[in-house]
Amino acid sequence: MAVGEPRRRPELKTGAVGGTAGLVANQRAARTAKGGGRKKTPAGKSRSHTMSKAERRQRILFAARDVFAKRGYHQATVDDIVAEAEVARGTFYLYFEDKRAVLADLIDRFSSRITLAIMHIDPGDASRTIAEQTRANIHAIVGVCLAERAMTKILFTDATGIDPDFDRKLYTFYDAVVQQITESLKEGQALGIVADGEPRVLAYLSVGALKELLYQAVTLGLAEESADALTQQLYTFLCEGYLRVSPDRRADRSRRRR
Repeated sequence: MAVGEPRRRPELKTGAVGGTAGLVANQRAARTAKGGGRKKTPAGKSRSHTMSKAERRQRILFAARDVFAKRGYHQATVDDIVAEAEVARGTFYLYFEDKRAVLADLIDRFSSRITLAIMHIDPGDASRTIAEQTRANIHAIVGVCLAERAMTKILFTDATGIDPDFDRKLYTFYDAVVQQITESLKEGQALGIVADGEPRVLAYLSVGALKELLYQAVTLGLAEESADALTQQLYTFLCEGYLRVSPDRRADRSRRRR
């Protein structure tokens, strides 16, 4: 540059876009290419923006189930649940009033699954013996509880003693199960396949044995494949108690005719 020649401002190399705006655009592009732009939203959070309301609610329920099972209901907080679900705290309150409301929903769903698993035993069913139907009922309940081990643990350990209203909810659930078993035992006594005794007391004994068995199975971490063995053990236990059933179809039919 000659002496006295005006100093020229250096040109900005901005590629296809000129001027300062182009430089800024290129700098942003460079940062993005290097991964230095905006932080990527975690996969779970980005998905939450595209989920339907029902899916988001389900996500919160599943997260709460896992948190309650790991930390216990009383130690768990709403912050723990939203962190597990990867949703905002405000999103949680769009669906649930508090963690108690979440637990109530979980218990309702789980108790419905168990209740639906218990089928009415039909002595007139020509395709299955009473023994087979009894085993099928036991297997169905055990299978649900092993498949939903988190809910089984919550139901048997954390759900009691939360408040009087919740205790009444649990009592209603257990009473419905006991009543269902009681009616089946009454029919069984009329057919001669259940020993004499107060049906409701026998139902309480059955539920008590089943609860303890399932609690221990879940606590010990038994796999779902254990359902067959547990079913057979419980069935044998009941047969040595009040059940008077036989796997032999001919013996079963003879009892039905009496």
